[in-house]
Amino acid sequence: MHSFTVLAALSLMISLSATAAGHLLYVGTYTGAKSQGIYAFRFDDTTGETVPLGLAARSENPSFLAIHPTGKFLYAANEIDRWQGKSGGSVTAFSIHPEDGHLQELSQQGTLGESPCYLSTDAKGRHLFVANYGGGSVVSLPIFKNGSVGPHTAYFKHSGSSSNSDRQKQPHAHSINPSPDGRFVWAADLGTDRINAYSFDATLGLTASLPLQDATLSPGSGPRHLAFSPDGRHAYVINEMLSTITTFRYEAKAGKMTEVGTVSTLPPGTRDASTSTAEIRVHSSGKFVYGSNRGHDSIAVFSRDTLSGNLTLVEITKTGGKTPRNFNIDPSGRFLFAAGQSSDDIRQFQIDAVTGRLTSTGRILQVGSPVCLRFVPLK
Repeated sequence: MHSFTVLAALSLMISLSATAAGHLLYVGTYTGAKSQGIYAFRFDDTTGETVPLGLAARSENPSFLAIHPTGKFLYAANEIDRWQGKSGGSVTAFSIHPEDGHLQELSQQGTLGESPCYLSTDAKGRHLFVANYGGGSVVSLPIFKNGSVGPHTAYFKHSGSSSNSDRQKQPHAHSINPSPDGRFVWAADLGTDRINAYSFDATLGLTASLPLQDATLSPGSGPRHLAFSPDGRHAYVINEMLSTITTFRYEAKAGKMTEVGTVSTLPPGTRDASTSTAEIRVHSSGKFVYGSNRGHDSIAVFSRDTLSGNLTLVEITKTGGKTPRNFNIDPSGRFLFAAGQSSDDIRQFQIDAVTGRLTSTGRILQVGSPVCLRFVPLK
């Protein structure tokens, strides 16, 4: 067979393999003895099979990842305290090579705060939002057409404290999310028990802090991450320190969060100093909400009333791994992957479409200190 024919056949095989796989799964980690950066897998959402592709890019503590709306670029929060000799962390922009999952670095920028821990983009992919845990601040950086990011265009430092003298002496911004209507951006601050509101402009990015629209949680809650329902009517905040989820009704026109209720993510009598929550996800169907428990090493499953937003506990499932700091649901809504930060693995579960319950598939992926999971559809 001619060499050109061989190469063409191999190219076709790779193309068919990528099409069958459906998605790339990227894993952000804490780097160290068992990890060197961001890892990639090929995932087939019809069979649930996942094939390792190895190290996609070397990067220092890429503990949180965000995917550009086009699926062409990936952004990593480098959770560090010094960058280029100055206090603060950084973010790195990469282009995605879907053929093999490889990431090519495009640019890196400082975040003006220590330990950046969360990233998100606006719906059009023109702005990158960053929450700095150590700095207690949030920033907005422009995203250029080639996927790279520029220096910050907006910076806001939170102020205040709350009731826990050990962990809430000062602000700790822990997540930042644009609202579904695209008019506002919301930042959960663990240190102040507040959800800080910001106005958003599609051209300028973050434009102003809106303290009168901030939402306040019970003292000592420690809000960590926030997730909106697919219909945009409710927001769910997982509270790290009290191991609870608080439901808010979101009034888009006024940019207002009104508390609906709070539920525990743990069985009665199991909350202690070793337990804390981490990630929260609303299922794409809008019918279920999931939250992870560290220490108890489990995923709490709730059914969601789509009218009131209220949550009803369905089950609390042990992951089998240790310290599920992060988990994610694949775009098909059929599988949940739970990352075990302390067990160096990722456990796969199948989601019951009727009840939301989780059933282990027995599949375990080996990755050193996995702390963030992101899917990229392959077209």
